[in-house]
Amino acid sequence: MAKIVCVLYDDPVDGRPKTYARDGLPVLERYPDGQTMPSPQGIDFTPGELLGSVSGALGLRHYLEDQGHTLVVTSDKEGPDSVLDQELADAEIVISQPFWPAYLTAERIAKAPNLKLAITAGIGSDHVDLQAAIEHGITVAEVTYCNSISVAEHVVMMILSLVRNYLPAHQWVLDNGWNIADCVSRAYDLEGMHVGTVAAGRIGLAVLRRLKPFDVHLHYTDKQRLPAEVESELGLTFHPSARDMVPRCDVVTINAPLHPETENLFDDDLLATMKRGAYLVNTARGKIADRDAVVRALRSGQLAGYAGDVWFPQPAPPSHPWRTMPHHGMTPHVSGSTLSAQARYAAGTREILECWFDGRPIRDEYLIVQGGQLAGAGAHSYTAGR
Repeated sequence: MAKIVCVLYDDPVDGRPKTYARDGLPVLERYPDGQTMPSPQGIDFTPGELLGSVSGALGLRHYLEDQGHTLVVTSDKEGPDSVLDQELADAEIVISQPFWPAYLTAERIAKAPNLKLAITAGIGSDHVDLQAAIEHGITVAEVTYCNSISVAEHVVMMILSLVRNYLPAHQWVLDNGWNIADCVSRAYDLEGMHVGTVAAGRIGLAVLRRLKPFDVHLHYTDKQRLPAEVESELGLTFHPSARDMVPRCDVVTINAPLHPETENLFDDDLLATMKRGAYLVNTARGKIADRDAVVRALRSGQLAGYAGDVWFPQPAPPSHPWRTMPHHGMTPHVSGSTLSAQARYAAGTREILECWFDGRPIRDEYLIVQGGQLAGAGAHSYTAGR
């Protein structure tokens, strides 16, 4: 029998919800590219429940414990005395979320000799030292596509919030004001602007498709160029690199994975090449944007606004400068953890576990590392190295 350590975010401050705002979820059969939804042999939860917090346990407790496995669920993951560190020594499987990542560093992996499988309940496995996983023969898997559309919707919301100056205008209402001039002094129309995405995978392409009706000029850069028919359909302009694209854009959205080639990509030098007054939205990973360079660009006016829901580290400490920098629209890492997305990534996590315990292959699109090398989706999204 296996020991599984599952690291999830804390429950709501008022406790687990007794009721929900809506009754159930829309039923989806496939993702936009035709990939089927997660298909476990069973689930022990009602779609639309809060599953991503500790008490929700991703709906896995009955399934795992009925089979005789040990399941430890915790939000305590920081420092050598954390529950995570104490339980790692004999854990075979670790499950974590991008929103509340259990950083599986090379040091932690070295202290976990029984660790065989690391699952991301969501998308993005950069909280795992993938090179260390390769060297130790650990399989890394994630529930690819489970919350891509959730994130894409969040991106569009943030772009509109920045350009239309929504958050400051809403604050005037909360403060009992009616200061129209203050509200509109930084508000513009998105129509006619040039909008570009760094990476046009599932999330980036979904963002482009959702922005097309706004009558904007769409740009993208990616290691793999999109098919000509897609470029024609959406009126896309391709650029070979971010450095080539960002000077052309009024809005830039980052939708790339974090790896050695993208870490600190948006530094002082790249931000200086952007149009003065451009907007930057980052729902990918916090370390793709240089923390202090973003603050400087907002204070100088080089950037008109920055929004995102990814930070480094996560959770961000109270002193993190992105909490107090001007003209920002930051949220905690929530874009991919809607109740809709949770139903999919919980089901996908169970599907991966069922395959693991039954000795069946894990879907290729879920694999990041297997057999001592990048595999499946990981071979397309990441590069080896630290």
